[in-house]
Amino acid sequence: MLETVAEGLHTYAIGHTMMGLHLGARMSVVRLRGGSLLVHSPVRLDPALRGAIEALGPVAHITLPNAYHHVYAKPWIDAFPDATVHAAASLAKKRPDLRIDRAMTNEPHPDWEGTVIPLHIDGCALDETVLVHPATRTVISVDLTENFPTHEHFGTRTYLKLSGTLGRVGWPRPLRLLYRDRRATARSLEALLEHDFERVIIAHGDVIERDGPRLVRQTFEGWVL
Repeated sequence: MLETVAEGLHTYAIGHTMMGLHLGARMSVVRLRGGSLLVHSPVRLDPALRGAIEALGPVAHITLPNAYHHVYAKPWIDAFPDATVHAAASLAKKRPDLRIDRAMTNEPHPDWEGTVIPLHIDGCALDETVLVHPATRTVISVDLTENFPTHEHFGTRTYLKLSGTLGRVGWPRPLRLLYRDRRATARSLEALLEHDFERVIIAHGDVIERDGPRLVRQTFEGWVL
């Protein structure tokens, strides 16, 4: 069920449809110091997935890393009441029904020290904070970029082609409007690119296993960088 990406790092992908587009969704699970778990951008919770997660260790942190990846959050928060819930600052107003304990910023929770480094991508309505996982040279994100080499669903494939992302790691042209202060975004991206990473986990499309810095730069080249 869970895919082991590297030691202490797992992912789980599901089918997810939004506005008729079959874009899928992916969550990540990180083992922190001491063996507790950080669940990043949780997806649909069912008994089998819950059992697989609990077999790895206790869930101590749940992150809702941007303003849009919150659809499946409440069952997780209810299932793991002792977990600290971290969320994009904008979600407090958008989802007042959710228990949120801590806004995601560049300041890591003490439990995260030595395992993951948070970095907020400024200047964008997504309000996303990515996590750098130095031990595996991985950036854990949801909407930093997209990676669809192809797609079996005709409507989705057509959308990806028209948006400039079919067969190419990148960000859909229509959604570039979400980046409202591109100078601020550029500063955040340059700070991210200073880290040593190779892999980029994303929510939509295939995980980028190699050449992450170049492909992140390619995503934003010419309109942000």
